[in-house]
Amino acid sequence: KGAGTLDYVSGWYAKAGAYIQNTKIKCAFVSTTSITQGEQVGILWQELMDHYEIKIHFAHRTFKWSNEAPGRAAVYCVILGFAAFPPEKSTLFNYTDVRSDPVETVVSHINPYLVDAPNAFIESRSKPISDVPEMKIGNKPIDGGNYLFTPEEKAEFLFKQPEAEKFFRRWLGSDEFINGYERWCLYLGDAAPEELRSMPEVMRLVEAVRLLREISKRSSTLKLAKTPTHFQVENIPSSTYLLIPRVSSENRHYIPMGFLSPDILTSDSCHTVPNATLYHFGVLESEMHMAWVRTVCGRLKSDYRYSKDVVYNNFPWPENPADEQKQEVEKTAQAVLDVRKQFPNATLADLYDPDTMPKDLLDAHHDLDRAVDRCYGTKKFSSEPERLEFLFEMYKKLSDLRINAG
Repeated sequence: KGAGTLDYVSGWYAKAGAYIQNTKIKCAFVSTTSITQGEQVGILWQELMDHYEIKIHFAHRTFKWSNEAPGRAAVYCVILGFAAFPPEKSTLFNYTDVRSDPVETVVSHINPYLVDAPNAFIESRSKPISDVPEMKIGNKPIDGGNYLFTPEEKAEFLFKQPEAEKFFRRWLGSDEFINGYERWCLYLGDAAPEELRSMPEVMRLVEAVRLLREISKRSSTLKLAKTPTHFQVENIPSSTYLLIPRVSSENRHYIPMGFLSPDILTSDSCHTVPNATLYHFGVLESEMHMAWVRTVCGRLKSDYRYSKDVVYNNFPWPENPADEQKQEVEKTAQAVLDVRKQFPNATLADLYDPDTMPKDLLDAHHDLDRAVDRCYGTKKFSSEPERLEFLFEMYKKLSDLRINAG
């Protein structure tokens, strides 16, 4: 079940599992990191461990590997050694960054995410495992670009049809949000029929969208042709909300996130959290959450591919933090936003590039990290593997509680 989600490399693991079952044969593969990240971990490794009784004996966590071929492309890899019997010892090789030498550590157990923690199969979940606001996807027009405008295109359109101005909304996808450039959307879902009929230039676009959808081979798109003024997916905000890019460079230590006013629409290249508070922003923008993201999320090439159902909905939030602890998170989260405002001409790409990130912003993030850590208890984390061990223990407990409650 779910095999259609798996990468081609998964086939080698499945064949190896079948081949070494009930033997003393040991096996090891060098693989792209996708084998231990994202939704396919729960699908593949649950089968390997439950059906073939596979145990991971040693693993190299993510490192960068390039070969000697001309025009070579470096790839991000892991190495896993496994067998169908328990190891005499389990060894993890950690890399402080993807280009460094490995540090060898003997651990009690290696789970499929290459963490010293119990086996956990993080699967797609429709609701958050913790008591937090639900995350939504942005808007998906299916309009052939007819409703999207650059500033210049918007000005030219309004010169012809000035009455349409009230239907224009600022439009942000991940790229626009992070790199700070301007786009606009003509959103007609709230337009009355008589208003539409009085604007010939607008009706021209509506007709173009209807025709585009009518020639589609997809039944869902054909159905949308009957409502050409609406998007396929509509998430029209009614209040301030939090935006999280779905794709972000893996070079950034923190994924840039931010609050938007309800007059701005986001594309489906973003996730949104309506009713999010400064506390929610602070936890999501923290080192604790980023450790989870780097381990659990899927990847687009090497970039983070943040998902609602796998990353956000499975993230273990602090359990019952004290009011003063939450207030400290809110205070330090606001400080992060305040420092960003000190650089009005810088984009988020500028601010979160490791080479150009202002020291004041980095310091503000470190203060936020410490405040979030305190919400999880008094434990001080000396490394990312320690954080992950703690988070996976929390996840296992929360997941077991859900199963027992069900």
